[in-house]
Amino acid sequence: MYNKGKYKPTDKMSDLICGNYNSLQVLSRFELPLGFGDQTVQEVCDSFHVDWNTFLAVVNFISEENSRVADDFEGLSVVSLMNYLKQAHHYFLEFQLPSIRCKLNEAIQPAAGDKVAVLIMKYFDSYTEEVRKHMDYEDKHVFRYVEKLLAGERSDGFHITQYARRHDQVEQKLKELKNIIIKYYPANVNNNLLNSVLFDIFCCEDDLISHCEIEDYLFVPIVRRLEEGEK
Repeated sequence: MYNKGKYKPTDKMSDLICGNYNSLQVLSRFELPLGFGDQTVQEVCDSFHVDWNTFLAVVNFISEENSRVADDFEGLSVVSLMNYLKQAHHYFLEFQLPSIRCKLNEAIQPAAGDKVAVLIMKYFDSYTEEVRKHMDYEDKHVFRYVEKLLAGERSDGFHITQYARRHDQVEQKLKELKNIIIKYYPANVNNNLLNSVLFDIFCCEDDLISHCEIEDYLFVPIVRRLEEGEK
């Protein structure tokens, strides 16, 4: 079983969350609710039929800031990790990005004559659409391909390495959006709100980078093993 990293299955789940609040996102994406009292990580995961090996692999990968690229995938669940990624897609597309857009629109209040504000909103919408296309492709093609592999079906037209490491462009566009706001949007009475939404964009960028690295360094290798096992 996978049991490497800072956090262990015998740790209290509450201690894990308090020690690394970024784990709240992991908790949500594995569909684990709060209110678990003093239960351990393994006990909480078992209660909700979540593979605790996979949960801990993701938590430790994020908490160690990906400084140690995972090289031991024994005991990890392809299904659990894929479900985690699907939930992350739902969070980005249906909650985080729409929330940022609403807050950004309120902060800059784009008018017809405010070219920079209009540009920012258009750029954000373009970025969101690119993220949606990227994640829709993964949902409709990559994950379905893996589900067929799990069912024992082979596909001659696709291999998981074709999908690996395709995230640079998505990350770059968000960096460009931050630069536009920081360098070119003039100060106004909504500075607190604008700074707040800019902080949200920074957090979203970190979350997306972490998400992409989980795909590259955890998901792709275990799917590759699945492909090799099917040969």
